[in-house]
Amino acid sequence: MSFLNKIFTQKKIIVTHNGSFHADDIFACATMSLWLEKNNQSYTIIRTRNPEIISKADYVFDVGGIYDSTIHRYDHHQKEGAGVHTSGVPYAAFGLAWKHFGMDLCGGDSDVWNYIENKHVSSLDAVDNGVDVVSPKWESVTPFFAQELFLIYSPTWKEDDAPSRVDEIFKQQILNASKILSRIIATARDDSEGKNIILKAYENANDKRIIQIDVPFPRYLLQNTLSSLSEPMYMIYPSADGQSWKIEAVSKDRTTQESRKLFPESWRGFMKSDENLVKVTGVSDIYFTHRSGFYINVKSLDSAHVLAEKALLA
Repeated sequence: MSFLNKIFTQKKIIVTHNGSFHADDIFACATMSLWLEKNNQSYTIIRTRNPEIISKADYVFDVGGIYDSTIHRYDHHQKEGAGVHTSGVPYAAFGLAWKHFGMDLCGGDSDVWNYIENKHVSSLDAVDNGVDVVSPKWESVTPFFAQELFLIYSPTWKEDDAPSRVDEIFKQQILNASKILSRIIATARDDSEGKNIILKAYENANDKRIIQIDVPFPRYLLQNTLSSLSEPMYMIYPSADGQSWKIEAVSKDRTTQESRKLFPESWRGFMKSDENLVKVTGVSDIYFTHRSGFYINVKSLDSAHVLAEKALLA
């Protein structure tokens, strides 16, 4: 038995193209690797365009000219493409891997799957297909896309670009992508649970303009959740160390950091060492106000509510 035949009988074979690599084939292989590991399957990854090897592979991504999930072929380069995400973004290899194996990695949680599909997968597929998802606000400032963290390891024109070295770099980036994707899934799962807690706090609030949350959630989760609702103006939540409370203005929507109602201008830009901070706010345990007017720190929950209520009337 040849070495190659021995590999094919002992392990699942994932094939993707050789040569230069991109983020979609890295993350497609990372998705497949995680899925096989979850299902206690050993595997090996081969980078090739050899039709004979491709025909024997268990899973083929980003090469081969076929998209047919019944035989585990997941290419998107053929003339007809491989369809589009619900967003309209054309599928690339990562999207196809996520479409067919991502739900299982998410434990069947469609909310988690959908969040990652829209937040991470579709945007990466868009870039691979040459589709713009953002427009620059400043002429000289361009976005730093996630795929650049991986492509930066590609050999430069002055470095050794031998196929064996590129293959080794590719496999190392799969390990890195697998760690990141695992973390993305874990974070999305926890965020989904946290979102439900925040929405429950909103439902239970007597005044929907001021929402108190008793868990020190990260601000992005609080802002993303509450800014999707029309009433909230301010959110009150504990600091991570449990020693103070934060009051923060809610953003107008998820696409901007512009607040719905900033705190009064006379309150802004004070540190705890400034005695005037207590005078202008009328609260004794306040010790920080951001100069932009969207954020305040106080020691007690009562003071946080007093300031939020004053700010509503200002």
